[in-house]
Amino acid sequence: MKRLLITSALPYANGHIHIGHLVEYTQTDIFARYWRMTGRRCIYLCADDTHGTAIMIRARQEGRSEAEVIADMSAAHQRDFAAFQIRFDHYGSTNSPANRALCQEIWASLRERGMVTTKDVTQLFDPKEGMFLADRFVKGTCPKCAAPDQYGDSCDKCGATYAATDLVEPRSALTGARPEVRSAQHLMVAIEPERPFLSTWTQGEGRMPKEIANYLAGHFLSEPLRDWDVSRPAPYFGFEIPDAPGNYWYVWFDAPIGYMAASKEWCDREGEAFDDWWRSEETEIVHVIGKDIVYFHTLFWPAMLKSARFTLPSRVQVHGFLTVNGEKMSKSKGTFVLASTYLKHLDPAYLRYYYASKLSSKVDDIDLNLEELVNKVNAELVNKVVNLASRSSRFVAQTGLSAAYPDDGGLFAAAAGEAEAIGAAYAGFDYARATRIIVSLADRANEYVDRMQPWALAKQPDRKAEVQAVCTVALNLFRQIVIYLAPVLPKLADDVARLLGCPMDRWELAKTPLVGTKVAAYEHLMKRVEPAAVEKMIAESRPVEETTVEKAAGTGGAAGGGAAGAAAAQGAAAGGGAAAAVEDDGAALAKEPLAAECSIDDFTKVDLRVARIVAAEHVAEAKKLLKLTVSLGGDVRRTVFAGIKAYYKPEDLVGRLVIVCANLAPRKMKFGVSEGMVLAAGDETVHLLSPDSGAKPGMRVH
Repeated sequence: MKRLLITSALPYANGHIHIGHLVEYTQTDIFARYWRMTGRRCIYLCADDTHGTAIMIRARQEGRSEAEVIADMSAAHQRDFAAFQIRFDHYGSTNSPANRALCQEIWASLRERGMVTTKDVTQLFDPKEGMFLADRFVKGTCPKCAAPDQYGDSCDKCGATYAATDLVEPRSALTGARPEVRSAQHLMVAIEPERPFLSTWTQGEGRMPKEIANYLAGHFLSEPLRDWDVSRPAPYFGFEIPDAPGNYWYVWFDAPIGYMAASKEWCDREGEAFDDWWRSEETEIVHVIGKDIVYFHTLFWPAMLKSARFTLPSRVQVHGFLTVNGEKMSKSKGTFVLASTYLKHLDPAYLRYYYASKLSSKVDDIDLNLEELVNKVNAELVNKVVNLASRSSRFVAQTGLSAAYPDDGGLFAAAAGEAEAIGAAYAGFDYARATRIIVSLADRANEYVDRMQPWALAKQPDRKAEVQAVCTVALNLFRQIVIYLAPVLPKLADDVARLLGCPMDRWELAKTPLVGTKVAAYEHLMKRVEPAAVEKMIAESRPVEETTVEKAAGTGGAAGGGAAGAAAAQGAAAGGGAAAAVEDDGAALAKEPLAAECSIDDFTKVDLRVARIVAAEHVAEAKKLLKLTVSLGGDVRRTVFAGIKAYYKPEDLVGRLVIVCANLAPRKMKFGVSEGMVLAAGDETVHLLSPDSGAKPGMRVH
């Protein structure tokens, strides 16, 4: 196989890593770990994106140099990544000699090909600060809807986009001064001549997700491409352009070149040839990015690489955004969670597994439903995977595994046969499919253990050989599963390697059973997720002033103990919890007042039951409806049409516990018969009601 060079987008040095960032780095790390396990030569590279106005302003405000600011942020970023088991072969910085040299080389090639032009650009200028203002440093009144205090590129109220010069009553966000309209000469790169090449390259099979290729073809490549503004006038933190003194390369020019600079530094350290990785047909380059930076990576970047005769990416894998509990991450709700805050409360393996279970090769957004996180990790990882070891290893701690692999009815061979499908899913960025197959293997293994009951056999002295045989099978099936999960859960794989005294770092190991070896004393491999820990994480992520208000209101969560504490913790796992204290202003009740009084007899006529959504799908002819199949336990199923299409994706509902009105008279609709109703709250938005963790389908709500 060809060498493989893998990158993630470079995190900006002006902020700490948060759980939204970790979608991408987890996705890339899993990809790299899988290929390393197959024996393929690959490196995973990253760096801090360090240049730009924001870093310069921050350094001024803190009374430090830019170099000091970015050094501190690099250390913090690398510390967070390492804690989340994200393994880079090298982590660099765009503010490096290697990056400066490569910027100059690519710039020279653009000049040589006549792709660089000049143009006067009109921008807002802060006379107090003595600098041109980027859009995010300008505020004013929206020219479309007159909303005040809007940034210089778009309005949060009406969604309109505009030029900063269109703002009404603009002001500098830095000094408050009224900015002046001034012009400065900028350097531009003309990429329109490369449009035929880009039209072909972007449509290459497997080059990028199909929806991205179609988007580029329809929105950009169907008409002449605009020149790209690649310079900024002083003052600016970055590399000064050698043949244009007083001008600096714009951050989006030198940031992707940072991939190459990190490669150069790695090559110099390892004694490798840089051209073997960036000018070779024997190397594949894969970039993993978010959908918000597609434009730069699929149009400008390949044009730059082509001009300097470097290898172009084989694939640009694009992912969507992260929402939490169905909404944008919010500081006020405590769902804007820093990586460092998460690590104080929860195991990083939980988040790695949850993201893997949601990530596919498509560009869909991912929702981190905190209740689902708790349920998924506890049900799948703890109850199904880790419990295989906890239920069997202690019975062979003295004897070790059998000398020969016992008859297991074909279970090991069948799981070994899934290696190719699971590997193909990892290689294709379809981690959701990989985890589905792996969980199904865990289900089969648990069925075997439940049937053979080694704990019962162990009570019969004359059946020691059977106990050893059963546990040998169980632990080998467990080992296979953990090998398949190793790209997602590397620490679990390391811990199992110590338990079973065997390597866990090669994909091919899943094809051969382990026999005749000792088994170490069992130690807990993974703890259950406690809703209280989730609540504490959310509470710590809220602004201090809100947390103070909540404590004064007596809603301190599970730390208070008792039923109230447990309820608060569970509420946080479902997206509520103590945050509700600052939102209980009575507006919702005023909007929809209490209904007329009813008796207890009236209430008991309504049969409310816990149910699990086992299937969910769109109703093609309906604008608002989703078709849900819910289980009330056992073989009892109901079809329910729910008007929640605008608020929930079908794939995010499967497996979720809900509350159903189970004795509602069936209603015949155009699309079929609805046999009940799922309960929800809200007016402008919809929030499905869910029971506490531990509730089971069929339980009645009293």
